[in-house]
Amino acid sequence: MKKLIYLLAVAGLAFTSCDPLEDVNAQIDAIPDEPNVGAFEYTLTDEDYATLELGYGSFDSEDQAKDLIPGLLEDLYPLYGQGSSVVVTYNLYIGAAEGVSDFTQADVYEFTNSDYATAGSDAFGFYPNVNATSQIPTVLDAQYASPTEGQLVLAKYDQYTETPVVGLADLVSYDFAGSMEGWTIVEEFGGDDVWTSQSGYVQANGYFGTQIANIEWLVSPSIDLSGESDLKFQISQAINYAGDLGLIKILVSTDYSNDVTTATWDEINLANSPAGNSNDMILSEDYDFSAYDGQIINVAFKYESTNSDAARWRIESMAIKTLGATGDTNSKGEYFMYSGGAWEAVEGVYYLSSADFDSMGEASGQPGQYNNFSSSVSPDNYLPTFLELTFPYAQEEEELFVIYDYYSSSSGAQIRGNLYTYLGGVWNAHQSTIETSLQFGFDDGEWIPDNTIRYTISTLEFDYIETNYAAEVGFEAPVASMANYGNFDRRSSNPAYWSDDMLLTVFADLLNNVIDPTAEDEQKYVMIFDIYDGSNGTEEMALIKVAGEWQLQ
Repeated sequence: MKKLIYLLAVAGLAFTSCDPLEDVNAQIDAIPDEPNVGAFEYTLTDEDYATLELGYGSFDSEDQAKDLIPGLLEDLYPLYGQGSSVVVTYNLYIGAAEGVSDFTQADVYEFTNSDYATAGSDAFGFYPNVNATSQIPTVLDAQYASPTEGQLVLAKYDQYTETPVVGLADLVSYDFAGSMEGWTIVEEFGGDDVWTSQSGYVQANGYFGTQIANIEWLVSPSIDLSGESDLKFQISQAINYAGDLGLIKILVSTDYSNDVTTATWDEINLANSPAGNSNDMILSEDYDFSAYDGQIINVAFKYESTNSDAARWRIESMAIKTLGATGDTNSKGEYFMYSGGAWEAVEGVYYLSSADFDSMGEASGQPGQYNNFSSSVSPDNYLPTFLELTFPYAQEEEELFVIYDYYSSSSGAQIRGNLYTYLGGVWNAHQSTIETSLQFGFDDGEWIPDNTIRYTISTLEFDYIETNYAAEVGFEAPVASMANYGNFDRRSSNPAYWSDDMLLTVFADLLNNVIDPTAEDEQKYVMIFDIYDGSNGTEEMALIKVAGEWQLQ
């Protein structure tokens, strides 16, 4: 077939050559009787992955690589035949480190104020001097009535960084500077965008060149006040250009289910509220909110404008308070496993706290800005340095699961993590995609996966042969010559001649005892060695292990 291809190629020259038959004969004479044989190394490129329709630039498994790569090799090495080999380097996706998903998919329990009270705290977190790890099992015992053996829980809690000030403290708070804070706009009447987010507040405005009639709500997420008592409500707001302040209302519902028109709403009437003619923010009194102690509620800001009255309503912040403590806290997390009838702290895992994120920078585009990582704030850029500073006495090959909050633009808030290993003074993250290689050989007209190892005989092997075969009957002269000249004499007429059987004997011995004692059946080797046959050169001998014995291929 190969000669036929060449014949077709050179036949076309007949129309342009001065002596067509002479050129054709020359081309035919140049065709090798045997196919070209070569050994190569090749690294797959982005173009190769695209050709194979591997969108992520990697293979999902070694078997997939073995199936797809031969097709590429046919195009890359069309003129090479039997005995050729290629070592192909490629990207292999191996996934997350084993054990990471146990932590990222564990149950999450967030401490409530009543949990802190159970642990003896009169505040909304553990005091600075409290060993939270020792207190958490008591709370988990109360919250998990029937835990299962091996159950894993991430306990998330707050701990004050300094002794808090006891008094009224925010239980739920919303800062509307540049954010809707998860509140939902509900249009009841009109088609204008009344509620908007501004840099320092949310704003409702029914003036669009003129007053326009609209009714639009801004409704909070569900607020769970279970277990809370003696609640207070406070808001900071400004109202201007108002004719009828009754068109602007702060409402509360305990039965809201995504329809403002069917829910029951109570109006909050504050003593300290804007007069309706100023942009100055007015902070209300701590309004008695105890009517909603222990309930699940929604708060709503209802704005109404008419064709003659369109006030501008700005809300800076809102809070629901209770008696407690005020102070800076660090939001932490610890993993506990239920084992042998008790909750035990899990070792070898570290959950990043809010203070940890802050320590890596709080500016825009840094982890502490939102206390999470994301696609634009990669953990790989920060965690190796963070771990070096946090664990300065790490030992070589020490491993640590690092778990952290992550924000995905497509999936929202998540818990992710990775396994880090301390090697050579650096914390290294487990790589989900690694670079590895496979060897392929050309056999019976096709490229197939090939485990052949090419091994060059050198001084180490010569020394072994001399030690073990110098006195072996029939090997005396060949071994002496080998030791003297550093090669194998392949002249059959010479007393120092190394026959194929003799070479097989010593190479099999080397493979069994020096080079690869644990080789499995079907492992192949090509032994490369220096020879003398009247001139210096090299030869190769191909071996394969079959039923525990090395033999010629």
